[in-house]
Amino acid sequence: MIEVIIPWIGVCAAVLTSLSYIPQVRKAWPRGSTDDLSLKMLITLTAGLLLWIAYGLLKSDWVIVAANCVGAILSGSVLAFKIRDMRSGTSPRH
Repeated sequence: MIEVIIPWIGVCAAVLTSLSYIPQVRKAWPRGSTDDLSLKMLITLTAGLLLWIAYGLLKSDWVIVAANCVGAILSGSVLAFKIRDMRSGTSPRH
């Protein structure tokens, strides 16, 4: 019985953690606020998510791959917005 539930726990965790980035993307897009976000944190987070994707691919674990693809896309979007804002002078350098 527990073996049937384990993948669904992973799916639920993946959905919740992946969707957690959406409010920040909405805040930063199209000319929102990124000044309270650390550039170093966004770089580290996005790199970590990309490594999770590689790990999931190596383990053939679709839940890890899918969740981290969504997270990397959203985190990478916020990173791109942060860089955009830094270049345009609307966000202080962090």
